[in-house]
Amino acid sequence: MAKLKPGDKAPSFKLMDQSGKIVKLSDLKGKKVLLYFYPKADTPGCTKQACSVRDAGTELEVDGVAAIGISPDKPEKQKKFDEKYELGFPLLSDEDHSIATAYGVWGSKKMYGKSYEGIIRSSFLIDEKGMILQAWYKVSPADTAPNVSKALRTPPK
Repeated sequence: MAKLKPGDKAPSFKLMDQSGKIVKLSDLKGKKVLLYFYPKADTPGCTKQACSVRDAGTELEVDGVAAIGISPDKPEKQKKFDEKYELGFPLLSDEDHSIATAYGVWGSKKMYGKSYEGIIRSSFLIDEKGMILQAWYKVSPADTAPNVSKALRTPPK
């Protein structure tokens, strides 16, 4: 699994959101993007992560950052998740996990001693030109939005 790092070109995507709208990374040129991957809608960790991003919405907007979540869930499930928690940002469906694979977040995981393939919770800050500014693999659900805020306020080395 190849990991993306700052300076890499963000892999493009074209996925359906919870409302049936197609969202492409290229449509977001000129904006920074917080792109985060989560395993499954409406589970405790994923809910905590999504609500944290929702709650940081005003700050992200002031910073010119568009938030987007991606999981393997179907758009219908994403829609229920969005409505239940009033998330208010695109949740994209990557059912074949091709985009997760391109970002290096689809891989082997273990739970209760069993190995399986799935999303490794991760987030990315992408700049206005489609380049990776920061990549956080195996991110804690509560750290997704604060990591972006910190990255935007810390001068580059």
